[in-house]
Amino acid sequence: MKRPADCKTMADIRAEIDRVDRELVRLLAERTGYIDRAAEIKGPLQMPARIASRVEEVVANVRREAVAQGLPPDLIEKLWRRLIDWSIAREEGVLGPEWEDHP
Repeated sequence: MKRPADCKTMADIRAEIDRVDRELVRLLAERTGYIDRAAEIKGPLQMPARIASRVEEVVANVRREAVAQGLPPDLIEKLWRRLIDWSIAREEGVLGPEWEDHP
C-alpha cells in the first residue's frame, strides 16, 4: 500500500486505485451481509424494509463523515441514497413490499 504522495507513476496510481476498489467492494459485501440479516430479523417482527427515520439517520451520519474526510457531503449523500434504495429493495425481496413505511 502506497500513500498517494508516494506514487511516482500512473502504474502506481492505477494499482492503488484498483486495491482501494477491491476493498470498497469487500466492504460493500460485508454491509450487504448486515442488510440480509436485518431482513431475517425484521420478518418475524413484521417490520418494513424502509424505515424513514433510519434512512435519514444513516444519511446524516455519512454526511458528517464526508465533511470529516474532506469530501463533498452532497455527493456522498447522493451515493448513499442509491445504496440505501438498493439495500431496501434487497430487503423487500425477502420481506415483500407490502409493509408500509415506518416513521
